[in-house]
Amino acid sequence: MTARAATPQSTPPAAWRLPLTRLRTHLANWLNARQPLTDTLVLAERNIYVLPTRAGVMLAATLLVLLVASINYQLNLGYLLTFLLAGSAVVGLYVGHATLRGLTLHLGPPQAHFAGSAGVLEVQLASTRRTPRYAVGLRVRGARNWAWADVPAQGNATVQLGLPPLPRGLHPAPTLIVETRFPLGTFRVWSVWRPAAQVLVYPAPEHRPPPLPPGQPRAGDAGIATVQSSGEFDGVRAWRRGDPLRLVVWKKLARADELVSRDTRQAQHHDLWLDYAQAGMLDAEAKLSRLCAWVLAAERLGLDYGLRLPGLELPPAGGARHQRQCLEALAQC
Repeated sequence: MTARAATPQSTPPAAWRLPLTRLRTHLANWLNARQPLTDTLVLAERNIYVLPTRAGVMLAATLLVLLVASINYQLNLGYLLTFLLAGSAVVGLYVGHATLRGLTLHLGPPQAHFAGSAGVLEVQLASTRRTPRYAVGLRVRGARNWAWADVPAQGNATVQLGLPPLPRGLHPAPTLIVETRFPLGTFRVWSVWRPAAQVLVYPAPEHRPPPLPPGQPRAGDAGIATVQSSGEFDGVRAWRRGDPLRLVVWKKLARADELVSRDTRQAQHHDLWLDYAQAGMLDAEAKLSRLCAWVLAAERLGLDYGLRLPGLELPPAGGARHQRQCLEALAQC
């Protein structure tokens, strides 16, 4: 008896998938048209949706069974129980819809963060109603974690939502879902919110970067001491009242019990340039991570530093504003 060769199963044609894809595309376009990009959303009848939950479906099935049994056995108390529970469910639907109707949602400016770390979105819920709103939940679409809040009467409540780790760059804020199942949990009342804000993600700083590159002498100052490749200063001076703690040479204090500070004026006769071309033989993302670590280190040491990227050059400066400009340039490089 000869064995038959196993014939491979033919893959189903992809023609049946095309109408489904078109339907999803039309549905997404319809939802996007009804939900324009905005950082402030006022919930109203036009953007609030209602569907029964699993508990609501089970309640409906139970009420149907009770109604059939009451009709079959002519139970007046059965009629009373059935319509009492049905009326309670209808009132719960109205209360749940009123919990979201008229609620104002405002998204604060997203804080920039480093790649690999979780960001935070801060949403403010405002109500002008004279009664409080209970059990209002928000989450990022696609996430499972909810943030719940009760909004007081004619008051505000703040909710913080965690963002999943994002790669370096400028990303649109994710779509948010606002929902409530108050008071009975039989109906899900929700809305979709598409914020217009964008989230900036800095490169992840290198864990153990090499020392800062040596400074380049300014014109006429070639003979003055500067920052060495080890990141330390040649010149120090006696500590003066008002010197920042970041300028104190703690190693010298530990060895000689002498409080001295780094002489930044002497060191800054050279320009410290953080150059993309001199960040080592690494790939693009690794170079940006090293430059990010150098920017943080130079700012921590109180140095003036410049940044050179392909097609962009930021002159040497210092301070929180300059650091933010350098990190933003690295994020969008």
